[in-house]
Amino acid sequence: MIKVIKLMALGSLIASSALFAADLANINESASDATRITKEDLGNKKVVTEEALGLRKTDLYSEESETTGVKTDYSRPAPGSSTKFERAYVNAPPMIPHSVDGLLPIQQNNNQCLGCHMPEVAPAVKATPIPVSHFTNYRPETVLKDGELVKEGKKVGIQKGDMGNVSDIKIAKAKKSDKLYQGRFNCTQCHAPQSKTDTVVGNTFQSDGLNDNLKGHSNLADAMNEGVK
Repeated sequence: MIKVIKLMALGSLIASSALFAADLANINESASDATRITKEDLGNKKVVTEEALGLRKTDLYSEESETTGVKTDYSRPAPGSSTKFERAYVNAPPMIPHSVDGLLPIQQNNNQCLGCHMPEVAPAVKATPIPVSHFTNYRPETVLKDGELVKEGKKVGIQKGDMGNVSDIKIAKAKKSDKLYQGRFNCTQCHAPQSKTDTVVGNTFQSDGLNDNLKGHSNLADAMNEGVK
């Protein structure tokens, strides 16, 4: 009976994940528009005007009186009512699609992101769950013992302020936990709110392997462990 319930829950999670994957906003769509990119390609123009040459799109003579900076607008729907953004490339940190008013700054002992994004909560509130990589410490165990630096049990010494030769240190053994790894507590180091502002130039970048599934999900932990014994 317990197995059946778990399978039903897993099936619901997979179905809901597929639904959410189809409901993603591509914030790079206008920047990657082929017509725009062709129009902005100065290499195909016989004459390049002063207005087109720079990023400000005004000539040098009227720059002081007519040029103004692009206004940033971070106003977004409240958490739980926004549409998720597609990732820009495979395993890109997902950008924040909702308002962060009252959520910042994130502190080690005061992180309101966890209220919705912990894996056991996220499916119910349609939030992106924190991945297993954020519950894993990939760093080598480093201690100072008897005045010597020891990494993964191997003494590397301290020479003139350096850490000595660490080239022969084996890959650190990943240490998983059911608690968020504190090296990852500051969410906004990688995840950032997005301004409602058009990009200054078009975007010609295209990510290899960014299929529909990876536009809304991550396989970073699997990729990091590939080939590692």
